[in-house]
Amino acid sequence: MLATLKTEENVSIITLDDGKVNAFSPAMIAEVDSLLDQVPTDKGALMFTGREGMFTAGFDLKVMATDPDAAVGMIKSGFKMLQRIFSFPRPVVSACSGHAIAMGAFLLCSSDYRIAANGDFKVGANELRNNMIIPTPILEIAKFKLAKSHKQRALLNAEMYSMQDAIEPGYIDELIEADQLYDAALAKAKDLGTLAHPQYDQTKKIDQEDVIKKISSGIDQIEGVLPRQSL
Repeated sequence: MLATLKTEENVSIITLDDGKVNAFSPAMIAEVDSLLDQVPTDKGALMFTGREGMFTAGFDLKVMATDPDAAVGMIKSGFKMLQRIFSFPRPVVSACSGHAIAMGAFLLCSSDYRIAANGDFKVGANELRNNMIIPTPILEIAKFKLAKSHKQRALLNAEMYSMQDAIEPGYIDELIEADQLYDAALAKAKDLGTLAHPQYDQTKKIDQEDVIKKISSGIDQIEGVLPRQSL
């Protein structure tokens, strides 16, 4: 299994672990989607975490380099997965266990509260250093969460931030020692899981309404994100 689900009290916990860099391959995306189907949407909270030292390094670049058709499908399904997490009816907490690159950074931006392990880890959107654009679906998610003063640096300049510097741009909310990460994130998720239902979902929909429209309209127009040599 590439992702697993367990429950602790009112928190559903999805752990990403492919034994390597936690790449969002078609299989990983399908597994996460399947697990999301099992998470209650009317109570509690959802929590994501990854392997020690690696939250996720983003899309599976091997698929992008070798199979353009599969890459388009992978990207579309990945964006739909992120939209689902971004608009999830209950609070979403990410326990960032290490590097969060590209889709990893956007998974953080899709979460409602982000706690990261202190360490020699990087977070950022490196698409423009890999011959790709940042398409509307994930650009809108990033713009929604990132600080306005850092949008140029984080997105167009493809700046990679250390975890120690990732709070100011808005990638994370809190930095904590690695051995305390899981417990701290779980405690936060348990607390957010007590927020009112359906009032939480209704308020989130109002807050995200315009962004969700842009995300949905952009998901079917993503062929241009692929490296030119892969087309």
